[in-house]
Amino acid sequence: MASKKSYLESLRRVSLFSSCSNKDLEKIAKAGDEVTMEAGSLVVDQGQTGREAFVILKGSATVRRNGKKVATLGPGSVVGELSLLDHGPRTASVVADTDCVMLVISQRQFLGVLDSIPALSHKLLATLAGRIRELDRQYFG
Repeated sequence: MASKKSYLESLRRVSLFSSCSNKDLEKIAKAGDEVTMEAGSLVVDQGQTGREAFVILKGSATVRRNGKKVATLGPGSVVGELSLLDHGPRTASVVADTDCVMLVISQRQFLGVLDSIPALSHKLLATLAGRIRELDRQYFG
């Protein structure tokens, strides 16, 4: 099991949580559960309903959309964060490349954290707006 300090360092690297204080990060860490995924394990499956997000603490994973590799993620990366906001379908599949230790946070737990940390809602909205703008630039130029 990873130490609380390593959780905080990993969470601090997540852009969504970068403006959070140590106290806020501790609340987020407490809202999650540590899980270990063996190399080759399917973390999330494109098209399936999402109910949680995963923060990679150790290891690496590959993201594929429609079978095409789009990214390799490592410690501090978050997978499935849209599922913290809705129960929509996963937009990509993620497979653990190596044995991974992850912090899994359910939507219910995350919404409880948002209620107790209003500034996180603002950061989340800004992050999502930035992603939408980037997709808009990629698609429309």
